Amino acid sequence: MKADKAIATYRRMRAQPLWRLLASTTGPTVIGLLQSHLYEGERSLPASIFHERIARDLEELRAQGEDFPQTAQAYVASWLADGFLERRFPAGASEEEYELSTAAVEAIRFVSGLAQPHSAATESRLTLVIEALARLAEDTDTDKFRRIDRLMAEQARIDKEIDAIQKGQMRVLPHTTALERTREIITLADDLAGDFRRVRDQFDQLNRDLRERIMDNDGNRGDVLDSLFAGIDLISESDAGRTFSAFWRLLTDPEQAATLDQALDSVMSREFVGQLEAKERRFLLRLTRTLLEQGGMVHEVLQTFARSLKHFVQSREYLEQRRLNHLLKDAQRAALSLKDEVRATETLQYTLELTSSRLRSLSQWVLHDPSLQALPGQMAEGDAPPIDLESVSELVAQSEIDFRTLKANVLAVLEQRSQASIADVLEQFPAAQGLGSVVGLLALGSRHGFKADHSETVGWVGGDDERRSARIPKIFFLRERANELV
Repeated sequence: MKADKAIATYRRMRAQPLWRLLASTTGPTVIGLLQSHLYEGERSLPASIFHERIARDLEELRAQGEDFPQTAQAYVASWLADGFLERRFPAGASEEEYELSTAAVEAIRFVSGLAQPHSAATESRLTLVIEALARLAEDTDTDKFRRIDRLMAEQARIDKEIDAIQKGQMRVLPHTTALERTREIITLADDLAGDFRRVRDQFDQLNRDLRERIMDNDGNRGDVLDSLFAGIDLISESDAGRTFSAFWRLLTDPEQAATLDQALDSVMSREFVGQLEAKERRFLLRLTRTLLEQGGMVHEVLQTFARSLKHFVQSREYLEQRRLNHLLKDAQRAALSLKDEVRATETLQYTLELTSSRLRSLSQWVLHDPSLQALPGQMAEGDAPPIDLESVSELVAQSEIDFRTLKANVLAVLEQRSQASIADVLEQFPAAQGLGSVVGLLALGSRHGFKADHSETVGWVGGDDERRSARIPKIFFLRERANELV
């Protein structure tokens, strides 16, 4: 039967964490909790904070009549065992941290796509397919004459478009088409950020496979050991390692990064962006940071695995591990040989004395660092710190700021545009209270605006009639949240 293969595949998938989470009776609640704490906000949380937040949510669910009798720690342990969560202990951290597993991320993305489906066939998707196929055909063509003809045709098209623009015949995308393309870009970028977790899982599995091959090799030297002793980084040289290294070089290339930042700033200044949802605009504002954070996490995992594998071999730890494996196998063979002579329910005439010593892991020991007790050197003059949001609250508490006028100024600017930064507001309404006006706008922005990843420079005139400036976090006020300022 043709369906046998598909049925067998789906039965195996039914046992995977992704399918079990979606099919679980409490799946909607679990997905909602994990999404709110480890997907939409932070991507990882210390155990104490995560337990506290889950416990608070469970109390609210119980008050609504939901049946969740166990503690937050018990549910978190269950989600960890089911493969919905991953637990890590970062270097230098005081406690373990939790983050979503790849299966949980895919489940959240799948359910979110069902809740807010995109159009099945859009012009932007078709354009993307056509352009990708055309580019593939060009890049794989070995006929130099055809490639030259295509470049000449492209040059003629560009010259024609330049002439049309100079004559005032400039084609601009309609707002509906621009919104459609923007949402497709957000979908692609979100998929790209989600792919990092699968790449990290591939590195983790590759690291385990290499260690198992070293342990299972009964000979003096094996292919893996020979490669590692020769200085070859097997993880970086794998298909996943080479692919990610090429992607990481492209992501951290200064020219590409500048192009991405410039394109994002240009798009965010367009009028049609105001019709996007607040969540979509927030995603675009944080796109560069998200890609670098997710890519940096995978890059650090890659480097850690490579260093730990080399240390595992060069320190000869694998010899001790191999000896333990042999002892365990000998014990298993001895047990199998006795299974017909000694029954499992038979009482053994043997007394095992329990030790009273306290066992502690060597990882809990901390080496003494003499530099911590060294006398400080000569004090150097530090740079002036920028204005941050933490200091704003103290300045607001110690001053009297005309918030009514500042709110009116922001509302007046938002009547002309869909979003405005603090610098945009000060450009139309100079700081009447000097630094106090800047601090007041920062305080309003921290409560009613969205903070971007970069900063901007604002200026004001002080009480001594001197012109001053400072770099502050770039915060956008949005038209759809203008009612919060009334």
